[in-house]
Amino acid sequence: MLMLNATAQDIYSPDKKIAVTFKVKSGKPVYQVSYNDNVVINESALGIEQSNANLYENLTLKSASPITLVKDNYTMVNAKKHNISYAANKKEYTLVNADRKIMQVIFQVSNDGVAFRYYFPEKATTITKEVSSYNFTQGTAAWLQPKALAQSGWSNTNPSYEEEYRENIPVGTANKNGWVYPALFKTNDTWILITEAGMDGTYCGTKLSNDSASTVFHIGFPDPREVYTGQGYLPKDVTYTPWRIITIGSLKTITESTIGTDLAIPAKFKDDSYIHPGKASWSWIMSKDDSITYTEQIRYIDLAAKMKWQYCLIDAGWDVKIGYDKVKALVDYARLKNVNILVWYNSSGKWNVSPQTPKGALLTHEQRDKEFARLQQMGVKGIKVDFFAGDGQSMIQYYIDILNDAAKYKLLVNFHGATLPRGWARTYPQLVSTEAIKGYEMITFGQDAANKEPAHVAMLPFTRNAFDPMDFTPMNLYRIQGRITRRTTSAFELATSVLFLSGIQHYAESPAGMSHQPDYIIDFLQNLPNSWDDVKFIDGFPGKYVVIARKSGDKWYIAGVNADATEMKLNIDLSGFNKNTGVLITDGEQPLSFNKSAITLPAGKKLDVSMKARGGFVIVL
Repeated sequence: MLMLNATAQDIYSPDKKIAVTFKVKSGKPVYQVSYNDNVVINESALGIEQSNANLYENLTLKSASPITLVKDNYTMVNAKKHNISYAANKKEYTLVNADRKIMQVIFQVSNDGVAFRYYFPEKATTITKEVSSYNFTQGTAAWLQPKALAQSGWSNTNPSYEEEYRENIPVGTANKNGWVYPALFKTNDTWILITEAGMDGTYCGTKLSNDSASTVFHIGFPDPREVYTGQGYLPKDVTYTPWRIITIGSLKTITESTIGTDLAIPAKFKDDSYIHPGKASWSWIMSKDDSITYTEQIRYIDLAAKMKWQYCLIDAGWDVKIGYDKVKALVDYARLKNVNILVWYNSSGKWNVSPQTPKGALLTHEQRDKEFARLQQMGVKGIKVDFFAGDGQSMIQYYIDILNDAAKYKLLVNFHGATLPRGWARTYPQLVSTEAIKGYEMITFGQDAANKEPAHVAMLPFTRNAFDPMDFTPMNLYRIQGRITRRTTSAFELATSVLFLSGIQHYAESPAGMSHQPDYIIDFLQNLPNSWDDVKFIDGFPGKYVVIARKSGDKWYIAGVNADATEMKLNIDLSGFNKNTGVLITDGEQPLSFNKSAITLPAGKKLDVSMKARGGFVIVL
């Protein structure tokens, strides 16, 4: 045992580019991560504090398993790839304290990153602290979203992962309430994206905490108020903790990696016949509460039918302003037009004071059974559930309880005012999307958010939308109603229909706005794929610009946006797509206009593309 403690234990990725060194140092387990022989995470702490056991100091390394190769193959319909393969080297370290309590630290190292978690042969009744940390070098830069304070914000609905990202900040920058996942870092030329996955309801959602005197980020637990009323926030009855995930490499690695779902729990349900990705019309985003009327929903069902979109969402207040019987009539009308209806719910118990209804209908299993059975009988295809209380263990379990009960009644689920889903789209494929971002509705509320939209959009493929479906509700092509001036061009907005990943993409455009679009834009949106087979990163920098290609069948869709206030010219290498011709849609000469042109790739298959200030483009090959 003494020799084991004294000897560093190395694990490598299959391609040998990533190395993890584990050891027990003065009784404390620590690890270090290198990429291409350069240390990217310095020696960092590991361990857990239980209510009745210290498992982070005075430990002995009892044994270390042989390295084994772990492989997995799976499919997803609302992710950046359809057929996904995972391979990693796995090693388990068994630690024991003076009271003979045992904890295992399990590492899996793949070509795109490092994952680790803890295993307790005897269930951990209550975990009071996790000491896992990430110790960066001085000079590391960070792109982070602060976590909002519990019980703050409109109607006490925070935290809901809807804050402004802080861009390119020093690694020592602190935020009182910590930072949410995914958290992006750059150390020298290496990019690192940190998140977690494998949430089974026994653990709380965590965050990253730090202080201004240190380059160390450590795992932080949520505020005790982030709970289902009357229940707890600390992990309990834990066998396996969630995976701590460190994606490592280039920006290409970050945007093409699937490690955030690779480490998620495999799908819980065999019946996925009712899960169909698609697009939705949505009246509330432009017209707000006044749009929740029977006649206005008819207009948006007609819009979805015209655009060949599969869904129409009826938002808050439908139970009072329209009523169950009239919604059933809308369902029947929509069905004749090959459109499915989704309806909104308030999650709320006592954790906030939001007044929107239906409210209090989903709080218990018995209530959900009754309500979901009624929706199924009406022909409703899915629910949007809003205003959750955050990340406490009991609130995480509440999300999962809704997902489990919705599956019984074949209902799709979209969480709003919610936590990051952390790979749940794999575990519960009926979870088609989750907000967990400052989305387009915030742009419609205030000019400041509209001014920040270009940089915000150029940030998200590298952070929030890297692994999990995101209900940003993008793409306003004409004008935002009211006194808000959009700062982006129409081609920028069109590009977000390809850049952003969501199992159901709710578009921020009205029937009137769509009526101003040329036929070729209508055709593009009518034929835009509902899901993707593959992804390729082409170019970009977080918050500045991004160009990404997505494949469906034998076609590639390439989208780019420029967040800068000046024109940007790119020379895009298209040699890897095995195509010679295509179509390019860019901004036209006049505001709110487009230009479409046929393209034939030159011999070297490099194409010059200009993006206007805060503009964009799409290419179909």
